[in-house]
Amino acid sequence: MKKDPRVTRIGHFLRRTSLDELPQFFNVLRGEMSIVGPRPPVPAEVLQYERWQRRRLSMKPGITCIWQVSGRNNIPFDQWMKMDMQYIDTWSLKLDFILFLKTFKVMLTGDGQ
Repeated sequence: MKKDPRVTRIGHFLRRTSLDELPQFFNVLRGEMSIVGPRPPVPAEVLQYERWQRRRLSMKPGITCIWQVSGRNNIPFDQWMKMDMQYIDTWSLKLDFILFLKTFKVMLTGDGQ
């Protein structure tokens, strides 16, 4: 929702700069998440996945991904799922490094809120 009245100025800044993602680093340290990988799904969302979308659950979830650096909330769900499949199919350390660098650019510019 654009200009959600429930979000404070500080909350908007944290979201725009992706600083609200920092607590997820504790999950990375515990080994439950990766820095780069498909975003963790909401359990209710998983129940509605089509068969081909369930493959995204085969990888450890990540803090950032192709979707996150490609427009985030401006990307339809189906395209987001296809991006995750692309990531899974083409995974490499090089791709992770590129996505990691792009994440910093998105954080600094506030793109793709």
